[in-house]
Amino acid sequence: MINLQVRHESGSVVAGSEHGVAWDESLAEIDRSQFPMLAGVCPFADTVFNAWQTPMLLEELDRLPAARGGPWVDAVRALCRTAEQGSHQYVWFVGD
Repeated sequence: MINLQVRHESGSVVAGSEHGVAWDESLAEIDRSQFPMLAGVCPFADTVFNAWQTPMLLEELDRLPAARGGPWVDAVRALCRTAEQGSHQYVWFVGD
C-alpha cells in the first residue's frame, strides 16, 4: 500500500490520508504516454509532486478509468488542495 501525505520542505507532515493506493490494482501497467505523472509513482520508493506538477497530476486523475480509481483518487485531490494552500509543500506518495 502506498501512503499519501503532504509534507513541508522541512520534512514535517502537514496532512495525511486514511486512504492509500493499492499500486497493483490502480497503477501497475498504466499507460505512460497517457498518464506520465501516475506512471512515475514507484511502489517501492517515495514519489514527490511539487506545485508545478500537481496540476498535471490532477488532470490525469480526471481522466483515470473508473476501474483504476477508488477512494484514493479523492484523497489525492484533497491533498493537492492542501499543498496548494501553503508554500514549499509537496504531495508525497510514500512507497514501501
